[in-house]
Amino acid sequence: MSDSPEYILDRVFDAPRELVWRAWTDPELLSRWYGPGVETIIHNFDLKPGGTWLNEMKWGENSMLSKAVFAEVTPPERLVWHHHSSTDKEWNTISNPKMPDWPRVLLTTVTFEEDGGKTKVRLIWAPHEASDAEIACFAGAVANMGKGWESGYAIMDELLAELQAKG
Repeated sequence: MSDSPEYILDRVFDAPRELVWRAWTDPELLSRWYGPGVETIIHNFDLKPGGTWLNEMKWGENSMLSKAVFAEVTPPERLVWHHHSSTDKEWNTISNPKMPDWPRVLLTTVTFEEDGGKTKVRLIWAPHEASDAEIACFAGAVANMGKGWESGYAIMDELLAELQAKG
C-alpha cells in the first residue's frame, strides 16, 4: 500500500486556546477525559521532545498499558508524538493483544487554533513505519475511531466549562 490512511478529527471547543492546551497537557486534567469509560492512570508525563507519556487504562481487573514519545511540543499550538499502541509492564512496545495487526506505532498530531474565544482542535492519527497488514487494520478501523474520541471530547467540554466557571 502506498498511501497510508489517516484518521482526522476536527472539533471546536468553547474555551480559550490556553485552557484547551492545558486540558491536553496537564496530567491531572488529561486523565479526566482521555479514555472515557475507563480509569486513566498517567504514570509519567514528560512534556518535552523526547519525553514520554506512560499511560494505563483500567477497567475492572483488566488494564492496557501504552507509551507515547513526544516529538514536538509547541505551546499552545501543536503537539506531535509517536504513540506505541501497547506495552508490557516494563513499558516495552508489544503487539496489541486484542488486535495483533494494529500498528505498533501511530503518529499523532494535534493542533490548536484560536477562533474568537473558542479553540479549533485538529487531531490526526496515522500509522508510522507500518507494515501492509498494520495499515490495512488501521484503515478498517478508521470509520469507528470517532466514537471514543467524541466521548472523551464530550467529557472535555464539561471539564472546560467547569474550569471556566472557576475563573
